[in-house]
Amino acid sequence: MALVDADYRFRVIHVGDYGRSSDGGTFGNSSLGIGLENGSLDVPPDTSLPGAAALGNVPHVLVADAAFPLKTYMMRPFPGKHLRHDLRIFNYRLSRARMVVECAFGILATRWRLLYRKINLLPENVDSLVIAACILHNFLLNPTDNVRLLEEAEQHGRRLRRIGPQRGQRTSAEAMSVRDKFSRYFNSPEGSVPWQDRMV
Repeated sequence: MALVDADYRFRVIHVGDYGRSSDGGTFGNSSLGIGLENGSLDVPPDTSLPGAAALGNVPHVLVADAAFPLKTYMMRPFPGKHLRHDLRIFNYRLSRARMVVECAFGILATRWRLLYRKINLLPENVDSLVIAACILHNFLLNPTDNVRLLEEAEQHGRRLRRIGPQRGQRTSAEAMSVRDKFSRYFNSPEGSVPWQDRMV
């Protein structure tokens, strides 16, 4: 499991669960999930969406698939098959944003082809190999940034982290309100893209 930024860089990675728990459960009980839930992380303040001040401020969010809980800091698709057009637009736009994560994993696996096959190592060594591959992936995306990124990481004590223990999550009315604001924005003249109606 990984948190990936818009530039295909792995910001937080988790290896070693071997399918024991759901993605949403693993995330919700992780140090990242707990930090987002209790507000202890250094997340930028809520802000208005471009050209849509009337919607009010919205939090910065992670995008996730249906395996994750809906939270004020994490958007997931609207459930169901027969959705209204505006909800299908939201799901399409969310899916497009999630493609960044898929592409990051695709780049990683293509670059390190050994990830396509069974790795004959002890599980803890496989964990280390995957972590190293993610770190090298980040370095190879833009080699000129590497010195700056290393200095920044040292200065702020930031590194790729493992995700920790687990606990459950529930959807709140506030999280549904945040998702509704994004949905209205994606369906507004300010937030729509010309091709979205053809895609749903």
